[in-house]
Amino acid sequence: MNTPSEDYHALLARHDAMRLRRRILTPEGSSGEAGRPAAPQTYDGTADQRLVEEYLPLVGPLEELIADLYQVLFDRHPYLRSLFPESMAFQQAHLAVAFRYLIGNLHRTDVVAERFTQLGRDHRKLGVRPAHFAAFEGALVEALRARAGVRWTGPLEDAWLRMLRLAVSSMVRGEHDAIAELSSWEATVTAHELRTPDLAVLRVRPQQPYPFRAGQYASLETPLVEQAWRPYYLARAPHRDGELEFHVRARRAGGVSEALVRGTRVGGTLRLGAPRGLLTLPGEAADCDVLLIASGTGWAPMKALLQEVDTVASPRTRVRLLLEVGAGDEPGAGMYDTAHLEAFRRGRPWLTVLPTHSAVHAAGGALRVLNGVLPPHPGASVPPHVFLALSPEAAAAEPARTVTAALAAAGVPEDRVHQDASGVVAVTEASASTTRSGSLSA
Repeated sequence: MNTPSEDYHALLARHDAMRLRRRILTPEGSSGEAGRPAAPQTYDGTADQRLVEEYLPLVGPLEELIADLYQVLFDRHPYLRSLFPESMAFQQAHLAVAFRYLIGNLHRTDVVAERFTQLGRDHRKLGVRPAHFAAFEGALVEALRARAGVRWTGPLEDAWLRMLRLAVSSMVRGEHDAIAELSSWEATVTAHELRTPDLAVLRVRPQQPYPFRAGQYASLETPLVEQAWRPYYLARAPHRDGELEFHVRARRAGGVSEALVRGTRVGGTLRLGAPRGLLTLPGEAADCDVLLIASGTGWAPMKALLQEVDTVASPRTRVRLLLEVGAGDEPGAGMYDTAHLEAFRRGRPWLTVLPTHSAVHAAGGALRVLNGVLPPHPGASVPPHVFLALSPEAAAAEPARTVTAALAAAGVPEDRVHQDASGVVAVTEASASTTRSGSLSA
């Protein structure tokens, strides 16, 4: 039986949901609630992008704006606090990434709509409802006005609202389109092996079939840190026994990763979000050149991809794995699955492993190694499909730029470089505490 408070909030949520629906469906050319324009069905965000970017310093830094936004949200709607984890650091960093993506791509509204439609599907597992978006919008507007003061203008507020409503309407559409799909899967931990003091390999078995492809990732929630979801690559291709494998490194005290590494035991339960990610093999994988570049736990999706290639390999298959096997002075930060890799590559002539070291990366060795495996001149041959999964530390450092530059210099087209963009996999727990300086990584 619901308490009076629960009944009240349910009624409030229905009211807010209907109000938000009216906003989203407002026809082009008419005004939304309180005279503010809703994002039209056909929306060119170029002008709004210029306006928001020009006056962003007026309400920034972005991280402080987001902190103020959540303060307003929880002050006005205290019951919403229970939807969020105890620590808001990761959530605020994640939202900063989303806002930067939204502002930076507003001139490509079709791309933004597609991205946020997918985000709406993913948010179903969090219990987010349309009414929550309405509350979020109100809190954002109040935070913007407070930070800008007397310099805030109606046209600037309209631009922010159109931008936000483009994202929100896409998320609501994604949630609606996926209404018949599972939003999360319960899973039981079947194995937990510490490979280093801060890195664990977990096996889990979902209670219902989990449809995914090699190279994808899943968001995990542990009962030890409720309402906090973190993405981890699946380190095993689909198998008839249904078990999934994850490689998790603990990066900061009190985070989800630490709970998975140090607090999780066989027989425990986890929740999984729907599989996502761009590191999936093309249909012609058996007949093309594939280059895998990985460091740290970026080895996990490569392990799964190699298993999938093994099922379709032909005499024309050629796979090269450029793998960081050491990481300077940080113990255990390099390769931790050597025995498996050594056993796997025996008897598979299509696979060449090219080990490297973080110290070599720093000295420009990554570029020299890539020059040895990529075409000597752009256009000299069909470029490989390249799959890139670097550790958070490497992704934020010089090696990532070196690798990207080497691929471009070798003439590898952008559409043949597969990687999960920053903010899609999510901000790492390691970077959540450094967002003030802007050092975000995926």
